Parts: sequence; structure tokens; C-alpha cells
Amino acid sequence: MSMEPLDAAVDVHALIRDLLPVVAPSAWFDPGTSEVVLPVGRSEARASSWTVLERCAREPREIWPRVVDDWLREVGDRAFLAVGEMELFGDVRELLRLRIVPKLAPRDREGLVVVPAGDHFDAMVMIEHPRYGGPLTKARAGLLGLRKLGYVMTNTHDRELADVEVRDQPLLPGENVRVVAKPGSRYVSALLSEVEQFLPRHNENGALVGVPCHSTLLLYPITSTAVRDVLPIFADVVAEMHADAEDPCANGVYWSHGERRLTPLPPLEQTNGSGEFAALLRRLPEA
Repeated sequence: MSMEPLDAAVDVHALIRDLLPVVAPSAWFDPGTSEVVLPVGRSEARASSWTVLERCAREPREIWPRVVDDWLREVGDRAFLAVGEMELFGDVRELLRLRIVPKLAPRDREGLVVVPAGDHFDAMVMIEHPRYGGPLTKARAGLLGLRKLGYVMTNTHDRELADVEVRDQPLLPGENVRVVAKPGSRYVSALLSEVEQFLPRHNENGALVGVPCHSTLLLYPITSTAVRDVLPIFADVVAEMHADAEDPCANGVYWSHGERRLTPLPPLEQTNGSGEFAALLRRLPEA
């Protein structure tokens, strides 16, 4: 008969302490955090006991020693892999980047180091390496001792986005779209939260924003009712670029306004409806 994991904690933690000298002699159990601590090079890997508590709670008490033994060996193997990764990457913190992606489904974000970036996007931490890179998982972050990750955006700015190209490109007669791009980059989308730096000063009405692929942002500052004609063309360009992209991001147009808000803009519905964007159009000067 199964029990709650916390009900098994005292006995399971006692088993962990008893088995550690045999299975992983250099490791120890931290009672304050309920974690097994394993030395990893000059750092340390930590593994929460919650996983083994859940496993034991589902099994008869007589096989708990085997369950704990298996888990400790599994944790030790993962720590060994972490040592290999540290030797492979060097200081892995130097390789961390921030990639903005459309909002992930709960099952897709599970196990990844991901935080919300507004209502429609997520910020995903990546290891930038041509062969061994990819999304940073919570398990990998724990084994590599990666905890506070506030420097990741600075890494992304300084090492990936310092040389983005900004140019104006004709969209309609007399109307340009501002293109922020770096061919081949996977991180230009990270500038979604900072589009103001690419817009004219005192731009009170915001801008149309498209991020069809991770290497390109499209911006159109809103200054007049000309945006009515621009919006459907802008949407078509975003859709075409998204369809053709090797690294697509979002297939849609957003209105950047207020405190870094991004509001999706279906072309016809927003210009003819009663929402916030339609109200803006009624206040704008004529083109």
C-alpha cells in the first residue's frame, strides 16, 4: 500500500546516510535541504531526495534499501557525467544564453530552465555550443551547480547581440519597416522586451512588432492612421518570413505598448473592433 512521500522521509533519509559511505564515499547528506551533495571537480552537485522519497512511497518498505541504493548510484552516474561536461565546456556559465520562444505548453517546459516572458512568450536558457549545446534542463543545471542565472541576459547582449544590424526597408510607398537582424543568430528574439531602443524617442503609440524567426525583428512605429494600411501588409511579410525560416519563432503581429506589453493583433478584428488597439486608431492623426 502506497503512502505519502513525506511520511517515508525519516526512514529513507536514514537509509541514505547508511548507504552513502558504501555507494558514494565522497558524498554527504545535507539535512537542511534534504539533498545529497556530491563533489564535482572544484564544485559540487546536489540531488534532492524528493525523487527517491516518491519512489519508496510507492513500494513495500522491505525493498526500500534497494530503491535507495539504485537512486544513489543513478545520482552518482549523473554527477560523473557532470564532471565530463564541466571538462568539456570549461566554465559553462560563459556559454549560457537567453532565447525567447512562443509560450510553451506545460508538458514542453517541464524539466527545462524556462521563465515567462510576458503573456505570449517564454525565456529559455540555452547552452551555446555547436555540438553539445541545447536547452538547459533543471537536472543539468543542478548537476553543474548553476543556481542564480541573472547574468544570462548580459551574456546574450554582450556576446550575441552587440553587432545586430538595424536598417529601414520599404514596405509601402512612403512607409518603412525597421529591421533588426543578425543572420544566423538564434538570439535576436531576446530583444523583444527591449524594442523601445530601436524606436523614435517619445513614441507614445507603440509599434507593430513581428518576430518571424529568431534572427530577425520587424518594427513599425505607429504615428498615424497609416497603420491601418500597413498592418495587413506587415502581417503578410511576417507570415512569409516565418514560413520560409530555418529557425522560425512566432507567426503573428504584436502591438508593443505601455510597460513593455505585447498584444496580439489579428489584422481585421483589431482595426474594426472595440478593443484597445481600435481605440488607439480613433485617436491617431490622419496619415
